[in-house]
Amino acid sequence: MSTQNHNIQSKMFTKILIANRGEIACRIIKTAKKMGISTVAVYSDADQNALHVKMADEAVYIGSSPSRESYLKTDRVIQAAIQTGAQAIHPGYGFLSENSEFCRLCDENNITFIGPPIGAIEAMGSKSAAKNIMEAANVPLVPGYHGDDQSETTIKAAADKMGYPVLLKATAGGGGKGMRQIWSADEFSEGFDAVKREALSSFGDDTMLVEKYLTQPRHVEIQVFCDNHGNTVYLFERDCSVQRRHQKVVEEAPAFSMSETLRAQMGEAAIKSAQAIGYQGAGTVEFLLDVDGSFYFMEMNTRLQVEHPVTEFITKQDLVEWQLRVAANEILPKEQHELSIHGHAFEARIYAEDANNDFLPDTGTLSFIRTPVENEFVRIDTGVCEGDEVSVFYDPMIAKLIVWGENREKALKRLTKALSEYHVGGVKTNVEFLTKLVTSTPFIEENIDTSFIEKHHDDIFSDTPLSNAKRDTELVKSALYILLEQQNRFTNKYKNNADPTSPWNTYNAWQFNDKSLHSLSLEYAGETYDVNVEELTSTQGTQYVVTLNDTKYDCIANLKNGLLTTINNHKSSTMISIQDHVVSIYTPTGTLSVNHIQPDLGDHDSNDAHGGLIAPMNGTMVKILVETGEAVTKDQPLVIMEAMKMEHTIRAPDNGTVDTIYYNEGDMVDGGAELLAFTASEGES
Repeated sequence: MSTQNHNIQSKMFTKILIANRGEIACRIIKTAKKMGISTVAVYSDADQNALHVKMADEAVYIGSSPSRESYLKTDRVIQAAIQTGAQAIHPGYGFLSENSEFCRLCDENNITFIGPPIGAIEAMGSKSAAKNIMEAANVPLVPGYHGDDQSETTIKAAADKMGYPVLLKATAGGGGKGMRQIWSADEFSEGFDAVKREALSSFGDDTMLVEKYLTQPRHVEIQVFCDNHGNTVYLFERDCSVQRRHQKVVEEAPAFSMSETLRAQMGEAAIKSAQAIGYQGAGTVEFLLDVDGSFYFMEMNTRLQVEHPVTEFITKQDLVEWQLRVAANEILPKEQHELSIHGHAFEARIYAEDANNDFLPDTGTLSFIRTPVENEFVRIDTGVCEGDEVSVFYDPMIAKLIVWGENREKALKRLTKALSEYHVGGVKTNVEFLTKLVTSTPFIEENIDTSFIEKHHDDIFSDTPLSNAKRDTELVKSALYILLEQQNRFTNKYKNNADPTSPWNTYNAWQFNDKSLHSLSLEYAGETYDVNVEELTSTQGTQYVVTLNDTKYDCIANLKNGLLTTINNHKSSTMISIQDHVVSIYTPTGTLSVNHIQPDLGDHDSNDAHGGLIAPMNGTMVKILVETGEAVTKDQPLVIMEAMKMEHTIRAPDNGTVDTIYYNEGDMVDGGAELLAFTASEGES
């Protein structure tokens, strides 16, 4: 590290523009406010009322909802900065954060790009070029091909020579996009086409490389920081091995089972990588760590990482503040010998997705959000509030839950508790999946590599059925909550009524000289249950007798921070919500869903059912692989949809014939819409 010159001229910004959205935009705004820096947000149609827009001092509209028509419009972002007098632009991660042309436009308009120089972005922007640079710098590499000949024949020949499995990657890729494992030569062509298509869609560049796929590697990355004066440090490592679809799910720092010698070796290799390209600012050098302790350069991300908070927790440093100071030409706040590791931290990414359906993204309104209390041990980075919408246009991340403990065991206990207190209604989430993952024995015992989820799938996705007694208790609570919520809405609607005590203006089953009875039909786990509730008025207030399966339950219930109940003298508090007649009961291990079946009013159409194949989510039809009238075989790809930057292939359920295709390539499709009509061959199920 060079000698620091404290006479270097620097001047901190007074206003910055954040060329991003969601949780990272909110995260940057928090540090800027702490430093007394004004902030400018940009937003699309979908984000007019987003949290980052509300938090910023100013906000500028830059286009319609699709990213390519707003957040990826470099000219509009630059114009917003000029218009508002922002001296610098923070790109966050994703979008324009690793776009060298955008960096060049900032330079041309005398706007500071809060990130590395153009040359560093270009050097690391191509995975193949990056590997050439690292090879020259004597940084260890995974065997692979990253040449100029991009023909399928050449790349497949390299894969065949290395032996399967191999990993196909878009050289301009990142965040798990444009990447696929190929396990045999028979799978190569389909995988090759899919990676090229996804890369072109996501990055506008379908150049690819192929490398040997290690079967038991860990994904360990080193946080590096460089200033403009030749000073470089590494802020230790993060283990990001737990992934789905090559996207990180749970990260931790420091990496478990990491010796001081190996840590220093990887740290020095990361510094060597950064210095090889004249790096400045925050960067992450990602390595594959094999079981024998050898490690290989994978890629360098020339931006702040999603998982940077775990590094902030263990180093007690604000990395966004470091970014702003380096961009303002200041010297790094710390030298290497001044940095040390304090305790252990975890980050769990909370997504709107269906973990039980191949992590399919979900969309909808966040009708209910309750989170653990933030304190010195628990941090929540989010860009949404209750009532916001998770749309088809952007990544479905809801929040990042970050916890700290004095050691890994204590941090893991805090993470488990915090997950049990994180409740979201309105969309499917991965909270239950995360809870099962981090409480699984292999995770606790550090038996982790990048195939963790696949290897331990049965344990993580195991479903322990409720006992009959527990099930009935939850049904009783559901019935009580439904009635109390209905009564509450009725009271609010008629609270200005001249005579609210009149029996004609009360929401109960009031009948003259008769019992106050309510009958409900509830569905849980595919079974229907009839529940009767009798209201009893006493000196203690309204009490209830609930009858379910010929069993009576004496109850007292109130709406108080959820549902407060006493059932057969057992008091409990339950976090609970209802939307579209579905009651969600939030438990420490997951969410139970109880459907309040509505009376059949005769408007059901028996012809609603269809024999076609339906869209699993809102999205875009990106590829139609068959024609009307074509005979297909079971599991043959028929169409490919894209939502939230991820592709989903619809395959034939059986041998049969495609009768009708209802959409064209490029069409927007609603989740649940029939995509095509299909007839199975005679004799097929």
